[in-house]
Amino acid sequence: MTPPPGWYRDPSAAHQERWWDGTSWTEHRRAPADTGYGAPAGTGFGAAPVSYPVSQAPPGQPSTVPLSTGAAQGRAGGTGRGRAVALTLAAAVLVGAIVTGVFVLGEDDGTAPGAQAPPAVPTDTGNPPVTDVPSPTRSEPSADGPAVVEDQLNGVTFPLPRGWVRPEYVAEDDVMMTTDGTYDCPADGGVCRHGMVVSRTVTSNAESSPKTLARQDIEDAADDAYDRDLIGNKPFGGIKSHEEVASGQVAVAGRAGYYVRWRVRTAKGPGGYVQSLVFPSTVGTESPILVRYVFDAGGEGPPLADMDRITKGIRPIGDADTGGGVGSGIGPTD
Repeated sequence: MTPPPGWYRDPSAAHQERWWDGTSWTEHRRAPADTGYGAPAGTGFGAAPVSYPVSQAPPGQPSTVPLSTGAAQGRAGGTGRGRAVALTLAAAVLVGAIVTGVFVLGEDDGTAPGAQAPPAVPTDTGNPPVTDVPSPTRSEPSADGPAVVEDQLNGVTFPLPRGWVRPEYVAEDDVMMTTDGTYDCPADGGVCRHGMVVSRTVTSNAESSPKTLARQDIEDAADDAYDRDLIGNKPFGGIKSHEEVASGQVAVAGRAGYYVRWRVRTAKGPGGYVQSLVFPSTVGTESPILVRYVFDAGGEGPPLADMDRITKGIRPIGDADTGGGVGSGIGPTD
């Protein structure tokens, strides 16, 4: 029996319907009718499904009822040939629908059939991870505050006057600051600096009196600065004479300290000034802290007043209000 004329699912485009004139397909196509998908015109969801022999069904149409019903028949005990034909045709229709859907989507989004859109890249709208950045060993000055240098071992900070810099290319690891720039030493060659400040802990001496320690150290400080260097050279030709120009008690970082200052004359060059300052530490076992100052004399050397400025500006780390320095009162001794 030949199916009657009507709208049936288009075997070449499963998303639309095509007109069957009773003997062959025409070129007339339309969107599926609201009353049912793939059913003849005039039939609805409640109408009984139409069954056609395989040889007479319009191309692309199943020879039995829709897939869900045919599957039920197979489970109820239909013939093996019927189940095979139904499943084969259903699979063909499903594949055709998938291919057609891909074709339609390609046309709808403006791309040619078969063209593939690039994969979408997810956009991270969250905040980036925060990583911890290690703190520098030496504190950098803030934009609004004075520049300082930290001596973390002894728990104090030193002010950094104009013309002074943090140490660079210096062999000793206890140098806190030097004057900016270098010059050729006047005697044995090598490189010299016009000023240097050194801070170290007194550990090789059982003595704890700042006055005694300062007086014991001043001669060694002069020799290290202007007599012989670390490798035995005499950058200034040796020391010719020295004299004490100042000494006395001084409050440093709220502690009672003592200083001794010498004027040193050398065989070559203008010589300079050396000062040994000792005061108790404000941390740990309160071991004495020794600060050495080495200033070249003459117009190239730093102003002698910088010794007093640096001493007065020494503070415990984290305590900017602690007073002290040359000319101030003696701090507590306990």
